[in-house]
Amino acid sequence: MLSEKSRPVIEATLPLVGSRIGEITADFYNRLFTAHPELLDGLFSRSNQRSGEQQKALAGSIAAFATHLVNNPGTLPEKVLSRIAHKHASLGIVEEQYGVVYEHLFAAIAADLADVITPEIAEAWTEVYWLMADALIKLEKDLYAAQANTRMWMPWRVVSKEAAGKDAMTFTLEPADETPITEAKPGQYVSVKVTLPDGLRQVRQYSLSGDAGTSRIFTTKLNDGGEVSTALHTAVEPGDILEISNPYGEITLKDEAGPVVLASAGIGCTPTASILRSLADTGTDRDVVVLHAERSMDSWALSGQMTADAARIDADLQLWLETPQAGAKEGFMSLREVDLPADASLYLCGPLPFMKKIRDEAIEAGIPATRIHYEVFGPDVWLAN
Repeated sequence: MLSEKSRPVIEATLPLVGSRIGEITADFYNRLFTAHPELLDGLFSRSNQRSGEQQKALAGSIAAFATHLVNNPGTLPEKVLSRIAHKHASLGIVEEQYGVVYEHLFAAIAADLADVITPEIAEAWTEVYWLMADALIKLEKDLYAAQANTRMWMPWRVVSKEAAGKDAMTFTLEPADETPITEAKPGQYVSVKVTLPDGLRQVRQYSLSGDAGTSRIFTTKLNDGGEVSTALHTAVEPGDILEISNPYGEITLKDEAGPVVLASAGIGCTPTASILRSLADTGTDRDVVVLHAERSMDSWALSGQMTADAARIDADLQLWLETPQAGAKEGFMSLREVDLPADASLYLCGPLPFMKKIRDEAIEAGIPATRIHYEVFGPDVWLAN
């Protein structure tokens, strides 16, 4: 873990580096893409670069990792690392790329903190970086080793493309070659790579919304300004070939006893729908509560699937709509309106403000933080906040 030599240096400089890490990561990405513009083709998202989301996520993960090392000597922040490792594996990140990142990240640190940085400070932060990098490299190698194949990307053919509520589409795929299929767990996602009109390839992660196992069904919401969702909705048709990754994601249905609460908002229903489908298919005897929030009934992308699956296991299904409708609660979801079962595990997905609110209410209701599992679409800026 962090050496005794470096720990007081990191503790003393963490407030300064933390206050500057946003500017440092922005400069880092400028340096990285100037030196390696090819990384924007099929790896980094230029939409997330423009919005600043990727910079926030990187800054947050570095700050969270360093803070943990200072406050918890001898341990690593396993949840933070696992989440990042799954995202990296879904993009095909390899060990050699960590050296490239180090070169440009530390050039950005040296430039931003030129007035105060010393060899001791540089050495201590180098140790932090490689502790984090080495931990991620190990986790990612383990994830790759668990695949049923040795490939990063595989061709899958679009079998069907069907409307799923307002501005959403469900894509059903089949293998387009003989590559062995890695079985997906309920709640996991795949990365989908598309070629845009300007020839650049871009990647997004989409939760598998139907059966897990060897099937590949995902549902996408048309994102205003989003490049990949626009391409999928307007340019991809049945018969087309998409490149997709093996399935990843650590927010999966845990093999444990006790009640399950699935809470989602908007297109965040995709991973919870997959978990609900698996519970229904196994005929679970666990108490299941399904909570979903939407703008209007016609916006609920997977309403038919989730309603039917909830009925199969007599789950308690509750719906909140901003546009009033009979049978639904009006307004925004609140767990204060729900009789939560004791010892429940909560699976949570939706916009970040929604997840923060529901997580706070769940803890207030007595659900331990260790039993609250959340999935973030895109860069995990929760850490940055």
